[in-house]
Amino acid sequence: MDWVGLMQRGLHQLRLKPCDFWALTPAELQIMLGATGAQAPMGRVQFDALLRDFPDDVKDEDDG
Repeated sequence: MDWVGLMQRGLHQLRLKPCDFWALTPAELQIMLGATGAQAPMGRVQFDALLRDFPDDVKDEDDG
């Protein structure tokens, strides 16, 4: 994701305050910037890659 470009557009083009910019979800920001159409849902291959790259931390009951 092009965060620098999105920040420039959000802070300068939309004149959002930084706290308002960071409170938005990426989808909300895309809508505010005029994105049209829905993105295709994430497929299983992409989901599995995310799970592999960013595993959930599993804690034992003894871990608190």
